[in-house]
Amino acid sequence: MPIKIPNELPALSILDKENIFVMSEHRAANQDIRPMKVAILNLMPNKIETEVQILRMLSNTPLQINIDFVRIHANESKHTPKEHLDNFYCLFDDIKDTQYDGLIITGAPLALLEYEKVTFWDKICEVFDWAENNVTSTMFSCWAAHAALYHHYGLNRHLRKKKLSGVYQHSPVDPKEQLTRGFEEFFNVPHSRYGYIDKADYLSVPELKIIAESEEAGVYVVASKNKQQVYLTGHPEYDATTLDEEYHRDLNIDEKAIMPENYYPNNDMTKRPHSSWRSHGSLLFTNWLNYYVYQITPYLLDASNIRARQPENQV
Repeated sequence: MPIKIPNELPALSILDKENIFVMSEHRAANQDIRPMKVAILNLMPNKIETEVQILRMLSNTPLQINIDFVRIHANESKHTPKEHLDNFYCLFDDIKDTQYDGLIITGAPLALLEYEKVTFWDKICEVFDWAENNVTSTMFSCWAAHAALYHHYGLNRHLRKKKLSGVYQHSPVDPKEQLTRGFEEFFNVPHSRYGYIDKADYLSVPELKIIAESEEAGVYVVASKNKQQVYLTGHPEYDATTLDEEYHRDLNIDEKAIMPENYYPNNDMTKRPHSSWRSHGSLLFTNWLNYYVYQITPYLLDASNIRARQPENQV
């Protein structure tokens, strides 16, 4: 089964050209099944690019998924047309009485800003709290992961003097963990961030477990033991050229910007980089949808059923 997205969403034609099975709203209306409901809270400035990347990751599953795109406020965007936002996005306030099987909260370009100084900090904390009672499982990416860990568990990030940027080798911690089922012993993931949380800080929280990590990039995947929260510090959804685009933006600001590590062939930025992480990224999202969402989400999706989930009943 495919992901269901609006008929006119630009991602529909892009993914269709890649032979990725997506379904328009019209066709989905004739399906006699209980589809999964997944909301994507997109905090990135270029929302269209992020939409395509995430939808590509969600597409490799036998489940039909209805997608709602959400934004935190109604402010104008410098990087996304107003018409696109008006047509395809709803505000969080418009959906906070709705329950979802899954929620994805993207990163945001707020790496060096203190959490409390983020203009929408109070609102994003409201989303974090809302998700606990209204979403079966939430996946937090990059900045959102660190922000949610700070809000829920008081784990504060540290900031590197130099940006961590590049493609790094990782390993699963537990070969029996469902979220990394089917992963190789080593797999690659792109990272692009200043922030990090010490491994010892993760281990100090009994409710959390480390699922995958890297000697160079540190802890990559962490999840709550009840499967309701998944935290990613890297970017498995990135296209092959995303780090290249970020690097050139950084060079425009600082000519001494650090070149992404393990990324360009022979460290030659004139050569086109290749993706070495897409299969594991796709499998990670598929495993999340299957084991952390579909296998445990209530058939009758309402807040009381979500709150009633008990860890011992999860498989």
